[in-house]
Order: sequence, then C-alpha cells, then structure tokens
Amino acid sequence: MTDKNTDTPKSETFTWLQPGAWRKPCIVHVTMVANSRQALFGKLTHNGSEAVVEKTPIGWALINQERRLLELCPEIKILADKVMPDHHHIVLQVQRTMPRSIREVVRGYMQGCKAEARKLGFTENLYDSPPFYRVLTHKGQLHSMIEYVKANTERAWQRRQNPELFRMHRKTEACGLQFTSMGNHFLLDWSDRQLVEMSRSSSEEHITKRLKEVMAAAHNGAVTYTAAISKGEKKIARAVRERGFPLVVVLNEGFPAEGSPQERFYKPGGTYFEACSKGRLLLLEPTEQVFLDASIQKSVEKSLRRKAESRCYCYTNVPVDSQRYRFVALNEVGRMLVERGWIRGCCG
Repeated sequence: MTDKNTDTPKSETFTWLQPGAWRKPCIVHVTMVANSRQALFGKLTHNGSEAVVEKTPIGWALINQERRLLELCPEIKILADKVMPDHHHIVLQVQRTMPRSIREVVRGYMQGCKAEARKLGFTENLYDSPPFYRVLTHKGQLHSMIEYVKANTERAWQRRQNPELFRMHRKTEACGLQFTSMGNHFLLDWSDRQLVEMSRSSSEEHITKRLKEVMAAAHNGAVTYTAAISKGEKKIARAVRERGFPLVVVLNEGFPAEGSPQERFYKPGGTYFEACSKGRLLLLEPTEQVFLDASIQKSVEKSLRRKAESRCYCYTNVPVDSQRYRFVALNEVGRMLVERGWIRGCCG
C-alpha cells in the first residue's frame, strides 16, 4: 500500500465516542506523532512539480504495517493515509461492528510499528504520545478529512518556504491594542481599508449588494477587514479569499492557548492556509485586555444601544464575558483598525 491521495480544520470536530461506539461503524482520523518530533519517517523535499516525502525504512514500515492491520481487521477500510517526516495520518472507516475497539486496533498497529523500528535498530520510543483522534460527526466532514490528509505534504512545504508568514506573534500592537497574530503584517500598513460587518438578519439581497461593493473596492486595492461571524460576513470573506484579495480576519479564540502543546505546531486550515502562504491573509486575535478596554466597551455599548433603539427595544447592559459582547467587540475592533490611524509593532 502506498500513500493515498483520495474545507478547513474548523470543520474537523474533536469528539469523544462513547465506549461502546468505538466498536461500531464510524470514521476516524488518527494522527500519530514521532518521538520528540524527530524526522524518523522521511525527508520533505520537492521534485519540481510537487512536494513529496522520501520515506526512511521506518517510514516504509509504517505503510507495511497498514497491510497487516487490514489483514487482521477486515472490518476496517483505509480511506486516506499520509506519512510525514515527524508524524503520520490514517483515516479509518469501521464498516461493521468489530470484536475490538478502534482504539485497541490503533494501539496494536502502533505496537507493530514499534516492533518493526526495533528490527531496524531504533531503540528509543517511536512515538511521542498517544494518538490524536478526530471523529467524523456530520455531513461533509469526510471530504475535509481526506483533503486535509492529501494536502499535508504541500502544506508542510509551504510553511518551510514561508516561515515568517506562519510564525505566531503573541504581542502585535495596532491602534494601541494587543493581539496574537499570524500572517502578512504588512497588510496593516495598507492605507485603503474596508470593514465588512453584517447583521445576522441580513437578507440575501442585502448580502449580495454588499458583496458587490466589497469586491469592487478589493479589486481597486482595498484590504478587507472582518470578524467573519454572521452568514453575510462569512460569505463575503470567503469570496474575497477565493478571488485572491488580501484579507484581515479578527478572531475570537482562534489560536491555541499560550504554552499549550498545540501552540508550536499551529497553522491555519484549508483555504486560509493557502491565503496565508501567499501573503494574502492576516489573522488577529485580541487579547483579553482588549475586551476590557474602556474605549472598546464604550463602542460596544453605543453599537448595542443603537441596534436596540432601531428596533424599539429598551437597551439592557450586556455582560463583558458574554458571547454577544465579544462578537460585537470584534466588529468594533475591526472598525477601529479600519477607520483610525494605526501604530504597529510585533514581538514574541
């Protein structure tokens, strides 16, 4: 068996199956990481037309063990697999109820890989930690799983070629506010900027009209800022990104926590990754201090009061720790970045 090439990690749902469900039909994306992230399984290179991984003997042993897995577990089908230098992926489909759980099957597979590595003279522990499981839970997710695995080599190559674009900055300053960021920071320097903010109740006609306005401005050189929360904002952000125009997205909890195991290896997913690799994307996540900033709180209150009055409602204060406050605050941060002068700096 060789590597199979058969939307974004946002659509990958991290789910814990109930104990009995691990034996029943399901689809699981398993990621296994090499000890200390050593390049034990191969070398990333480019053959002139595409990125490839030249497998080591241990890398080929991983593939060979997949054959053994299928022989021992005829209930399982491999939908996609990819060996990377320091980790490997398998998307497994349990087609009918098994006597063993999928976790036991994967554990046995990894033990077989370790045994083969020892035969090749590798005496250390082959894996860094237990495997990561991503379980398919909704329609359309399977395509995302398979495409993610398929594109893994090219994504790794793009990160190597453009390391600064994929570096996470924990202290980016703009308009006197602090952000965590990743992407092309020169987009903050662009003088022609536009904000996309749309109500969740916006009609399709309104969204279409606004989309035409935004695309015309983007075509003429404007950088688009958005929190991409409402349906209209998401649709317009997607159109801007797909047309290759520059985009700044203001995120809510979009990056791993500082000091977490995921922090070192974080990368934006799907089409966001492609836009980032080409310098057309900047992701900004406000720090908690931004949501508590007096000017932001004042702007949020003014916006919410205006919306309440337009609908003939009495305004009631919204708690700072509520999701509603945070979503409105993201748009107010975007407005501040677009409408006011900027002061920028990155460190860390």
